[in-house]
Amino acid sequence: MRNMAADLGFPDFFKVGSVISCKTCSNKDLEGEVLAWDQTTKVLVIKSESQNRSNLSNVQIINLDFVSDVKLKKESVSPAPAQPASLNVQRLNNRAEEQIRQKRRLVDAAVSPEGQRLYAAIKKTIDEVAWRNDDILVMDKVLVTKPYTPDCVKPLNESVQEKKALDHVRKIVEKHVQDREGGKQRAGN
Repeated sequence: MRNMAADLGFPDFFKVGSVISCKTCSNKDLEGEVLAWDQTTKVLVIKSESQNRSNLSNVQIINLDFVSDVKLKKESVSPAPAQPASLNVQRLNNRAEEQIRQKRRLVDAAVSPEGQRLYAAIKKTIDEVAWRNDDILVMDKVLVTKPYTPDCVKPLNESVQEKKALDHVRKIVEKHVQDREGGKQRAGN
């Protein structure tokens, strides 16, 4: 592949805070504020507004060897930024390990894919979810058994009726089943 960056004559340095635009090798136009620039690898990190949510930003890492038509739209007038704060690597590693543990709890090889999907759907709303063999235990109050339909939502302890928790879990299961059936119908059309 041809090295487009060598042909472009872009500056040796992009100031953080500058606004640039470019076209990728797949003809996608990108524009955003420079967050970082590595001259040795010719990698640029830009931030742009999210198309979907106004309070979020998209961050893109761009290899300038695969872009064309790089334009500096607005030069940053602010002085070079101070040294960025150091990262707490141990904290980041602990957070990553915790996320991996949580993901592993979601998957139980002995349970059907439908049961695993329902478990994940419930977990999005309620943190207190666990497997109890093939059954899904919610808040230590509600049990969802195979085949994981709204009719399979039962109180864990028959003598203590947890109507509020039972209704809440049943609504989540009903919505999950409706969403799955709606997806199958759309796929079939």
